[in-house]
Amino acid sequence: MTKKLRDYLPDLFNRENSNISKLLEIIEFEIKDLTDLLNKVANWRSIDEARGKGLDELGANVGQARGKTTDEIYRVLIRGKVARNTSDGSIDKMLHAIATSLNCHPSDIHIISANETVDEKEPACVIIKKAPLDYLNSSGLSISQFLQIVESISAGGIRVAYVNLEGTFSFSSTTDIEISKEGFADIDGNIGGTLGGVFIPENDYKLPL
Repeated sequence: MTKKLRDYLPDLFNRENSNISKLLEIIEFEIKDLTDLLNKVANWRSIDEARGKGLDELGANVGQARGKTTDEIYRVLIRGKVARNTSDGSIDKMLHAIATSLNCHPSDIHIISANETVDEKEPACVIIKKAPLDYLNSSGLSISQFLQIVESISAGGIRVAYVNLEGTFSFSSTTDIEISKEGFADIDGNIGGTLGGVFIPENDYKLPL
């Protein structure tokens, strides 16, 4: 940047070791500090980038309290609060709201009506057949906390029967080589089924929903 600033000066002052050049170097450091600060402020306006007090202010804007949650879980709550405000309680809207909360793709979640199943046959009840385990673990949400979020998104009077936390891994049904996404992973680990399981924190607590 110093060279660029010197280029604007007349040839008389455009010397690398001149006093003006040294002054421009000092100004360059100040400009860089200001630029870094402005970039940080801009980034902290994003839910994904904000931390601490900055994240608290974003939560206050949508009326979502933090409680005892970490920054990672608080981001889930803030996104969920925004998504709930536009949800009508239908399964499609529930799916979109949960995906928005966890910042995952809707295809990572599968919700069905319990009344459509052979075993349950219960009206006003839903089942989470597929949950995004990777996103749950990365955010630090426990099973009970995930259920709290799902129940807060569902319409009034709708019960969540259960959440299936099984993985997608399965063995081949024949002696042929299994090439589906549910089989063993390749060397790079880019394909293959997943095992069940979810992170359970030592001190679980109720979310401020």
